[in-house]
Amino acid sequence: MLLLDVGNSRCKWARVENGAWSHHGAIDNAECAALQRDFAAMSPPARIIVSNVAGEEMAQRLRALCAAFPATPEFIAARSEQCGVSNSYDTPASLGSDRWAVLIAAWRRIRRACLVVNCGTATTVDALSDTGEFLGGLILPGITLMQQSLLHSTAQLADVKGRLQDFPHNTADAIYSGVMRATQGAIQQQYALLKGSETAACILSGGAADQIEPLLGMPVLRVDNLVLEGLQIIGEASA
Repeated sequence: MLLLDVGNSRCKWARVENGAWSHHGAIDNAECAALQRDFAAMSPPARIIVSNVAGEEMAQRLRALCAAFPATPEFIAARSEQCGVSNSYDTPASLGSDRWAVLIAAWRRIRRACLVVNCGTATTVDALSDTGEFLGGLILPGITLMQQSLLHSTAQLADVKGRLQDFPHNTADAIYSGVMRATQGAIQQQYALLKGSETAACILSGGAADQIEPLLGMPVLRVDNLVLEGLQIIGEASA
């Protein structure tokens, strides 16, 4: 199988052979045509499983990218139930395919109440119950996106990197500290709401995980490429 996780900014991929990843990588969405070189070096995959949240234009680019393979890309969508996870969203299919894959991967790893945090362009904070029910979750701008929003939308803010401070004494530190505390607070609040069970866990993934993990003050399981893990589980379950 070939797995493709296309987010808002980057495309991550993995080739699965006999249940294990033989190759994997990541590239900015704007440069995804360069993947043709990597894919040309592989034997044709029997299946191509895709999570795409970057829109229809990107979906068409992916189809063109994989046109040399006999397999047609299979774009996953959230369902009412799949791989042990049930979906409580008002309209189950409207849940992002990346969030659905992450929940499935988290449930396979934990199989108990769990907060699943993915820190990318957006930060998603989703909750699973002890029975594998997706209870709901939050979406907030990612750390970089929050900073950029302030810098681009507000006059007289310097585009400089700040530091985390309890009581910042300059604007750069005030912006960075505000962004970090907002993200920290959202995660901690949702964990407190979930923690009716003493066994509740927290899984943390995504490119900004290194920045936020030290602030959480709770046991955290770090897992890279959680969307790709979920895609593999979905693909193997539907083989």
